[in-house]
Amino acid sequence: MKYILWLLRIIVGVLFIFSGLVKANDPLGLSYKMNEFFEVWGTTWAIKYSLALSVTMIAFEIISGVALLLGAAFRLFSFLLLLLTAFFTFLTAYVYLTDKIKECGCFGDCIKISNAETFWKDVILLLFVVILFAYRRRIRPLMSGYPTAALVIFTSFLAFFIQWWALEHLPFHDCLPYKVGANIYKKTQIPPGAIPDQYETMMVYEKDGVKKEFTTKDYPWQDTTWKFVDSKSKLIRKGNAEPEIKDFVISDFDRNDHTQEILTSPGYTFLLFVRDPAGARHDNFDRLRQLMKQASALGIPFYVLSSGDQQVTQAFRDENQLYPADYMVLDGTASKTAMRSNPGLMLLQDGTIVHKWSFRDYPKSISVQGDHLNIEE
Repeated sequence: MKYILWLLRIIVGVLFIFSGLVKANDPLGLSYKMNEFFEVWGTTWAIKYSLALSVTMIAFEIISGVALLLGAAFRLFSFLLLLLTAFFTFLTAYVYLTDKIKECGCFGDCIKISNAETFWKDVILLLFVVILFAYRRRIRPLMSGYPTAALVIFTSFLAFFIQWWALEHLPFHDCLPYKVGANIYKKTQIPPGAIPDQYETMMVYEKDGVKKEFTTKDYPWQDTTWKFVDSKSKLIRKGNAEPEIKDFVISDFDRNDHTQEILTSPGYTFLLFVRDPAGARHDNFDRLRQLMKQASALGIPFYVLSSGDQQVTQAFRDENQLYPADYMVLDGTASKTAMRSNPGLMLLQDGTIVHKWSFRDYPKSISVQGDHLNIEE
């Protein structure tokens, strides 16, 4: 039994550490996923706490995984792990059985697994944790005294620091469609060679109170005992003719679409994403104002993509003197997916993303040398 418990400790501990680190790369992503649950459950009052809950849950995953491997305060951590795993299993079961939420986000946006795979993974994990909890008295610390406490404290510091860095700057690794090197406009188009969904028209007829579906090839059009009821389209083959990016639409405040014009513009283009003008961070706005002036002098288009209404956006512009720039509208969901920073800056070259900066990291200055844009950071 000793070796079985060790094996389970390693499996569960490493899995929790890995899961926590993957999500620590983008704690905002988990908070957005929590918001989906809160909206479905009608508990929208909890949305304002989602980021704090996200950071705390991610940190606990990492800390408890390390504590499990070390055997530190095992009775306490085994109980907390049991509660957390049971909660995760409930969430994944809800997603899998109700289909009200597309993905549970259990491994963030970097690792995608199906809802069914996620649910059964958590069922097996829960079984492992139950065994560890049942035999918790047999598990002894790997080390005793200060070394174990020091490692747990250091892990706690690291778990929160990683998330703070990702929130203040940008995720260490961008797993979303708007990563550096991506062409946004191309990703909004159906990929070449994609297979569209295939539908078949079904004819519904009724006879003696019984309804039956027929195809257009075998429906009983000559048999007058059958009465036509309805016709409908039935999906017979799911295709893959969907663009990777579906909701990225840039418009002005008069609802005129400028998406293609902006995203296919040759040369360099700056896009400043302001998801929430009223709640936007004001760090380094002096750099941003200088950058706007330099871009204007160099003839480089600079667009502010706001997800607020016109009045709030104008107040944000005038209060912070952020001009010259063209102010446009972008849906909030698209904005928070494209840029995990409010505000955040993106640089396009011929429509392709070449750089992204959070509010902490705006460039100090830019200059042009030939066809190349020099950026001082």
